[in-house]
Amino acid sequence: MSGHTTPAWRVVMDGEDVTRRIDPRLLSLTLTECRGQDADQLDLVIHDHDGAVALPRRGVYLTVAIGTRQRGLVDKGVFRVDEVEHSGAPDVISIRARSADFTQAMRIRRSRSWHGETLGSIVAGIAGEHQLRARIDPDLAPINVNHLDQADESDVHLLSQLATRYDATMAIKDRSLLFLKIGGGQPLDMRSPAKVTIARSDGDQHRYVVADRESYSGVRAYWTDKAGAQRKSVLAGDGENAKRLRETFDTERVAMEHAQAEWKRLQRGEATLSYTLAIGRADVTPEQHVTMRGFKPQIDETPWLLTKVTHTIAGSTGFSTALEMETLQGAAADAATSEPESP
Repeated sequence: MSGHTTPAWRVVMDGEDVTRRIDPRLLSLTLTECRGQDADQLDLVIHDHDGAVALPRRGVYLTVAIGTRQRGLVDKGVFRVDEVEHSGAPDVISIRARSADFTQAMRIRRSRSWHGETLGSIVAGIAGEHQLRARIDPDLAPINVNHLDQADESDVHLLSQLATRYDATMAIKDRSLLFLKIGGGQPLDMRSPAKVTIARSDGDQHRYVVADRESYSGVRAYWTDKAGAQRKSVLAGDGENAKRLRETFDTERVAMEHAQAEWKRLQRGEATLSYTLAIGRADVTPEQHVTMRGFKPQIDETPWLLTKVTHTIAGSTGFSTALEMETLQGAAADAATSEPESP
């Protein structure tokens, strides 16, 4: 199978294409693409048997593209080198870089509030402050947040909390701030197809796991009814064996948003699937919908959602892609109920 395609890649360091210089020495290139606020990671391992390779300085920027000669290259963004290691013998240079789009300014703590704004306007406003384009799920953008406090926390932390509250993924790719509904059919890389079909003949390793998850039937979240001086709860799903969230929220609405988001996460985690493609595909990316073919009926009949993709180009194995998936969507969260907390 590997004879049908030839791996290809390109690395540009601070504007200079260093591909030809590195190519004869490359032992492996590994690119891990994540969903959410975890930064994508690039690992380069280079042979330095003759000591002729200079160690790159930390902080240098790498622009990376991977693919095959037959299908062309797919741009994978800009990475900032934050770790360099020289080891031996034989002498080897290991370079680790992470997605460079999370700027230091986004990690500075600050305090402010929003009143009567939509989720879309808040995310777009923060994106504009950091010279980023905003790409917001159309189902999430019009949600009225009513009131939101940013209390001595960074913009990255605030956006991550909002993503958890609304069951969304927050990431920065290609100078765009993405705030997308998990499983909403929008891959993190807009150039990739929304759906892919993968056959068993495409790979050589898989692992399918069905987990009990303690047989949770729903999620219960708590809120404080200040007018009635009562602690009340809301329920997403069924209450027979509901998972209880530890935090007590300020309002019934916020409690329900967290309960529904956690219930969706639990349902997606009921089954997981990992699979390694023998011939790498640079066009697969987190948040794509996946259909499997040629496995057990339980695998083929399940709609899958890509959560993590690891591309590896190595002299010994060629180009392979490892996929991690979860169930695309469980049953919709049941109607909300609100009640006083039991003694």
